[in-house]
Amino acid sequence: MKNYIFTSESITEGHPDKICDRIADSILDEALRQDPASKMAVEATIKDDFVLIYGEANTKAKLEYEEIAKEVIREIGYTEEYEVLVKVREQSSEINHAVVQDDGEIGAGDQGIMFGYACDDTDNYMPAAIEYAHKLAKRLSDVRRGNALLLPDGKTQVSVEYENDKIKRIDTIVVSTQHVAEASQQQIADIVMKDVITPVIPDELLDEDTIYLINPSGSFVMGGSFGDSGTTGRKIVVDSYGGMGRIGGGCFSSKDPSKVDRSAAYYCRYVAKNIVAHQLASKCEVQVAYAIGKVKPVSIMVDTFGTGNKCDEEILDIIRSNFSFEVKDIIEELKLCRPIYKATSCYGHFGREEFSWEKIKDLKY
Repeated sequence: MKNYIFTSESITEGHPDKICDRIADSILDEALRQDPASKMAVEATIKDDFVLIYGEANTKAKLEYEEIAKEVIREIGYTEEYEVLVKVREQSSEINHAVVQDDGEIGAGDQGIMFGYACDDTDNYMPAAIEYAHKLAKRLSDVRRGNALLLPDGKTQVSVEYENDKIKRIDTIVVSTQHVAEASQQQIADIVMKDVITPVIPDELLDEDTIYLINPSGSFVMGGSFGDSGTTGRKIVVDSYGGMGRIGGGCFSSKDPSKVDRSAAYYCRYVAKNIVAHQLASKCEVQVAYAIGKVKPVSIMVDTFGTGNKCDEEILDIIRSNFSFEVKDIIEELKLCRPIYKATSCYGHFGREEFSWEKIKDLKY
């Protein structure tokens, strides 16, 4: 299709799934802060005032799981008292031996497929719908912290109209925000329109036909874990490209960089972004696949959707000569054994310049 409307969504850190992502990545960060060689896969589930923390860990770090979880919840803005149950055991010795090899190499922590995507929709090479959805969600969170009427849970959604495969306008914007019971729907609509939407969305993408849906269900007082349950890793489309571009089989949050679900997905974005940034294509998707315990990928694929200045086979040759997909090389090049992951847990893992996988490097070809 050349003419179409494409929609993506984002959520704030007060959404119960994102609470769990943030808990998991905060635990990972503390493990890496104490022991950069930590191997972690510790997740969380939340409902009402109960949090379950569970998974596998192989680390020298001394982790106060309960206190980390409670501090995350307090930072987000919830004031209730929470009960925390911890069920964490040591990582399987079979998996650990496959990952940490005797010759110093690092094997993939699991089998799987990962994708990375980039396009020239925006200055940071992200698809426009997810880019603006994330910006709205982040802005909503920032505004909420300074406005007594708004509460932490929230969602955003942006529908972008394309003509001849290029952005024409924004068709629809949806913002839902939790609020105090005393707030009227008109008050909420006024705050969101004035303080959230207007500062974020470029005027040139809006017109008299743009539709604004603010709290379309009406009252939204009960939110967070009391309005819904949450679990680490349930928002993989929100976390990646908003549905424009394929996604792999695993989530990111909770996983140390030996887990290629995370590190190789970051690297695929790094590669795809560099291809587009160097004007070799206006869209690029990279797929890589691994087998558990193996250092090198079993396959690498590139698709430029007919937008490449060279054929895809030539672009793949350029990728192979400029990037190494070996697990140890990915970790070292992107400096992934650092406590950087809490920041990734909301508003997208991609398109944010503070992350090493977003840098543009010189290519030789």
